[in-house]
Amino acid sequence: MKINHTIKLALTGLALASGLSSCSSVKGYQKSKLNDSDMELSARKSQKFEQSFQLYREGGSGANGGKSGGGCGCN
Repeated sequence: MKINHTIKLALTGLALASGLSSCSSVKGYQKSKLNDSDMELSARKSQKFEQSFQLYREGGSGANGGKSGGGCGCN
């Protein structure tokens, strides 16, 4: 029973230590990297192209707030 308690205590301590160490503040010289285009939360250019291609080909109305019309591209 003592080994079981020791293992539980060690796992709890490890989980607590890893949880506390994951939070850190951003230093001044690291803030310049936050403005990189890779850090944007918007869709990537390849995804935007794929979406526009699919919307054009599908021709569905109101798919992603886009234009409605046929698949020929002549609204």
